[in-house]
Amino acid sequence: MAKTPGGKPPSPSVPGRQQSRPGAKPADRALKTRLRTAEGRTIGSQRWLERQLNDPYVKEAKARGLRSRAAFKLEQMDDKFRLLKPGSRVVDLGAAPGGWTQVSLARGGAKAKVVAIDLLPVDPIPGAILIEGDFQEQAAEDAVLAALDGQADLVLSDMAPNTTGHNATDHLRIMALAELALDFARRVLAPGGGFVTKVFAGGSEKEFLATLKRDFAQVRHAKPPASRKDSAELYVVATGFRG
Repeated sequence: MAKTPGGKPPSPSVPGRQQSRPGAKPADRALKTRLRTAEGRTIGSQRWLERQLNDPYVKEAKARGLRSRAAFKLEQMDDKFRLLKPGSRVVDLGAAPGGWTQVSLARGGAKAKVVAIDLLPVDPIPGAILIEGDFQEQAAEDAVLAALDGQADLVLSDMAPNTTGHNATDHLRIMALAELALDFARRVLAPGGGFVTKVFAGGSEKEFLATLKRDFAQVRHAKPPASRKDSAELYVVATGFRG
């Protein structure tokens, strides 16, 4: 779910066939799905596609009708921290394509209220309230609170910036997004509520954690199993909003 805040006003809204290598044995082909190098495809993009095709979480997400492998990260964090309760009122920031929204609905039950907001359009998700817009805008915040009919129990953010490959720059960018998400959470959370956001390891997250500890009773780091080992991403899970 990679989205960088922009300035769009909110509006509610309820590659080809692969061929086997000549002479390849069926047993060889069964070991691992591989892609032939295509003209114009970089080595990096080919490796990414191969990793996706062989990722068990990608396969399981497809089998279960989940929109992204990231859905498993939220499931695993919820299993550990019990974030999603029956009837929860949840805001999913930067929700596209909607995996976290799906999990929030499934675990919150029939009485849950889940609002998904993103600059990008999100295909309809039964039971979810979708807002296309910038969560920093007052009109968007008002729309979220109106849709929830009150304050939120949980604010989620799996937002990440477009990465540059420069670790320090990417770290600062995602921390800026996390700060914006926290500012939003402070305004919409009910006392006792929770907040989950993605960060990249890099140093300044320690200062961010210190800030969170002033606002929440408990603050913890999480690296769910579905988070790739070579990824710098971590999640911060804060509960017991002081209001």
